[in-house]
Amino acid sequence: MQYKTIVLELLKQQTEFHELLRMTRRLLPTMEVCAQQLKDHHEAWKEVLSQAKPESDPGQINSQALELAVKEMEDRLRSLSPQDDGELPTLENAMAYLVGHTSIN
Repeated sequence: MQYKTIVLELLKQQTEFHELLRMTRRLLPTMEVCAQQLKDHHEAWKEVLSQAKPESDPGQINSQALELAVKEMEDRLRSLSPQDDGELPTLENAMAYLVGHTSIN
């Protein structure tokens, strides 16, 4: 699974945040943290879905789990978009927010 590639594409969708990370040389470490979170959430969702639907095909469970994990990551990154006043959260606050969200819903 190419979690880093997925996360990099999601970060690119948040252009201002992506540019801030790039300019402050935090893109790679942020991508790595987010990729590990995506992997962890994917694994957690696979476990939840396997227990909820034990008769389901493992490939189907894997796909559904990845969709759920990617959606969660998209939502977290989208929440880092500029606020109503047009300001991005500080880099420190954004990183704390991303690192602090480690459990599945």
